[in-house]
Amino acid sequence: MSEPQRVVVTGGAGFIGSHVVDAYLARGHQVWVIDDLSSGRRENLDADAELLVADVGSPEAADLLRQVRPDVVNHHAAQIDVRVSVDDPGRDARTNILGLLNLTEAAREVGTRRFVFVSSGGVVYGEPEVRPTPETMPKLPLSPYGVTKLAGEYYLNYYRRVHGMEYVALRYSNVFGPRQDPHGEAGVVAIFCNRLLAGEALTIFGDGEQTRDYVFVKDVAAANMLATDMALPAVDGDGADLDDVAFNVGTGLATSVNRLADSLEQVAGLHPGRDYRAGRPGELRHSTLDAGKLRGRGWAPQATLTEALQQTYEYIAQNRTGAT
Repeated sequence: MSEPQRVVVTGGAGFIGSHVVDAYLARGHQVWVIDDLSSGRRENLDADAELLVADVGSPEAADLLRQVRPDVVNHHAAQIDVRVSVDDPGRDARTNILGLLNLTEAAREVGTRRFVFVSSGGVVYGEPEVRPTPETMPKLPLSPYGVTKLAGEYYLNYYRRVHGMEYVALRYSNVFGPRQDPHGEAGVVAIFCNRLLAGEALTIFGDGEQTRDYVFVKDVAAANMLATDMALPAVDGDGADLDDVAFNVGTGLATSVNRLADSLEQVAGLHPGRDYRAGRPGELRHSTLDAGKLRGRGWAPQATLTEALQQTYEYIAQNRTGAT
């Protein structure tokens, strides 16, 4: 375990970010959270974390970094909805690019040791020919959201090469687990759980044979802890590449929407039926990540899909009924 550090987690009141905050606190670190609560919730946060309600692009967010002088910035705050990015690319860029630059400039000023950046393995590779997809595959994002995530890696590579700021980019697959809101494609597990609990048919777009790599949020939090302290390769002149410090975070297992529905029905002991609808334009057909590079650093998913779905379903059921 590393020595106690000062850590700022942006988006730390959100679904994934709050689990990352919990993991940092469990390791004895001091944690500050920046979250505008547009999707995050105060009740997700441990009382030991200090919360600043602010947009990551605001002067207040940058001032917090200047006051705290963090050893680590863990950047989860983002506009994550692909459809929003298509409808309003400017809004997407303001949060995902200008917000990032607001933080990196402040972090540079105070000498922050490491920046952990949440990228996306589900969008930066586009529709890859190789699955599971390794980090070295061509980057061909098919949405403004994917473009901003890839641009974030390029900006951080600049800060690494020119200013010596260490960073790690974590390219997530489809994360699910407790505290997840039924929002967007990645929220399909939460959406299905809510429909099962309501006795409603599961809505599936297309034939349901599209596949994703579903990774449990607690395993993702563990990947963040590793990214915080792992040894990184030295910058070698002009040879510094994005993929040197990028790590896929996924199981490498392709799970179809139909199989996901089957598994959740089995967990719930409920079978309300399926409602198949027309496929959504622009949706990736298949996305599975090769996380062999991160496994080589000692990380591995600890929960099976069934175990993780069980924990998620039980959490949503308890939250829905007000049980403890």
